[in-house]
Amino acid sequence: MKRRIFDEEHEMFRDSVRSFLQNEIQPYSDKWQEQGIVDREAYLKAGEQGLLLMWADEEYGGAGVSDFRYEQVLIEENARYGDAGFFATLHSRLVGPYIGQLGTAEQKARWLPKCVTGEHILAVAITEAGAGSDVAGIRTKAEDNGDYYLLNGSKTYISNGILADLVVVVARTDKSRHGLSLFVVERGMEGFERGDNLKKMGLKSQDTAELFFNNVKVPKENLLGEWNKGFYQLMHFLAEERLLGAVGYLGTANAAFDITLDYVTERKAFGQRIADFQNTRFKMADMRTEIDIAQAFVDQCVIEHNGGNLSADDAAKAKLFTSELEGRVVDACVQLHGGAGYMDEYPISRMYVNARISRIYAGSSEIMREIIARSVGLDPRKKQPKAVGKDQAA
Repeated sequence: MKRRIFDEEHEMFRDSVRSFLQNEIQPYSDKWQEQGIVDREAYLKAGEQGLLLMWADEEYGGAGVSDFRYEQVLIEENARYGDAGFFATLHSRLVGPYIGQLGTAEQKARWLPKCVTGEHILAVAITEAGAGSDVAGIRTKAEDNGDYYLLNGSKTYISNGILADLVVVVARTDKSRHGLSLFVVERGMEGFERGDNLKKMGLKSQDTAELFFNNVKVPKENLLGEWNKGFYQLMHFLAEERLLGAVGYLGTANAAFDITLDYVTERKAFGQRIADFQNTRFKMADMRTEIDIAQAFVDQCVIEHNGGNLSADDAAKAKLFTSELEGRVVDACVQLHGGAGYMDEYPISRMYVNARISRIYAGSSEIMREIIARSVGLDPRKKQPKAVGKDQAA
């Protein structure tokens, strides 16, 4: 089905992004996979191309383009021609907007320009050992000590944890369940330490780390947004985070389909192409159908998001369906590759292990189902009216 979401300008942008990824990202993928981290130069090169924080105002060095479709193009092309561990979108559209929308004029002037150029890399620290999807369980705390905030605690599974120069840290500032605030912790602050680059099943080139805060004196001017409003600020950004994920998961599914189509068309078994077996043709037909249907829904979500109308439950639907679909597609594509699919030299092998996290981070599939169920009135937190028996009705 022809996609009608993009204009000519978007397709021209796609061509330039694809060229950048093929020349500056893809050639280093094996190196980054082995070293367990993307080179900082990748962000600097992306900054030179104007691919970071495209929404930032021109006074900060950005393009002032808030149209989500440009980020959608970047994500889709990176899934096919870049590197899964190059988390430019996390930097630009997941963390950057915390500063762009919550920051004061002074904070934006101080931080955004170097984020646009890629000199400063961003991360957000929410997850803790006992608090994943349930942010209300966060124990890292910050106390107001008059001239500064004293930050203590730890975070785990933090993407860009090693590379990050600025980390948006979520900390408890009140005993109430939702009493959280956001702080920007900068590289080099005394008491701010990083653990080792964590070993993971997939996304080998993406640095993930534990972060430790031992009596870190955070300047008052590094409070991001309102005191004790962090929980609600986090909720504000969740719809876009899940849409970003959905675009990426679908991008991987599309890429996996394309490389598998090439493989089964060329590979032969028992004297004929693998593509000529009915099982192969039916599998490919099923995958193409599901991907196209999902694409239509995600594209509509992008349109709604651009208009400021994307609901939390629709974002959850997009995240749930595309992450589950990605898992089914990469699994089927490995099978169609046969033994070759198990070898790292074939892209489908990495796609398979990389995809497993999609159903967990940015809200697990189970949490997405809870959100969707509540949106249709199935909320266990609310007491349901008791059924009235015939004798009572009488």
